[in-house]
Amino acid sequence: MTIRVLLADDQALVRSGFRMILQSEPDMEVVGEAATSDEAVALARSTRADVVLMDIRMPGMDSLAATRAITGDEDLAGVRVLILTAFETDEYVLHALHAGASGFLGKGVEPAGLLDAIRVIARGGALLSPAATKALIARYLALPDPASDPAPDMESLTEREGQVLGLVAAGLSNVAIGERLHVSPWTAKTHVNRIMAKLGARDRAHLVVIAYQSRLARSGA
Repeated sequence: MTIRVLLADDQALVRSGFRMILQSEPDMEVVGEAATSDEAVALARSTRADVVLMDIRMPGMDSLAATRAITGDEDLAGVRVLILTAFETDEYVLHALHAGASGFLGKGVEPAGLLDAIRVIARGGALLSPAATKALIARYLALPDPASDPAPDMESLTEREGQVLGLVAAGLSNVAIGERLHVSPWTAKTHVNRIMAKLGARDRAHLVVIAYQSRLARSGA
């Protein structure tokens, strides 16, 4: 399956570099380039890209607002946003996740890391495994009245689903979850999909945010 990628960055040289890296891969295709956030939203709708590489600072509409416009559009339900930035701060990561981004990546990433990230995002995964990222989410969501939606009702989850959600929040893959719970990766994936459906989560990144909102996961836990 070819992964259709939309490049959104106000610097033509940066877009050119990303295009060269992506076009060298047999499973990737660059379907468009946007120099502003408004163009990114319009091209996401016209190209139906699988993944949008979104620079966090671009002219026009705020990039996070553009991310919300894409992830909040029911007609673009299959489009994932991967935020690219030179500003790897706690605040940017948190706001990117709340805007609906499926991942957050520094521009200093190696080409192999960028390609892996795109594949993970395209499969519906998220770039939330580093302990530092989980810790900063916990820290910000612990603040009074954090800038986030109310946590969904967790009563609908079974005991096993609660365990799985906690392991997702800890950054474990389906394979690792299966090993921890002595079930197959397919069974683990089925649990994750059911949890997402029950909690209305967009993807695994959203599940991690929900886990911290509900206090099911805590920094260092």
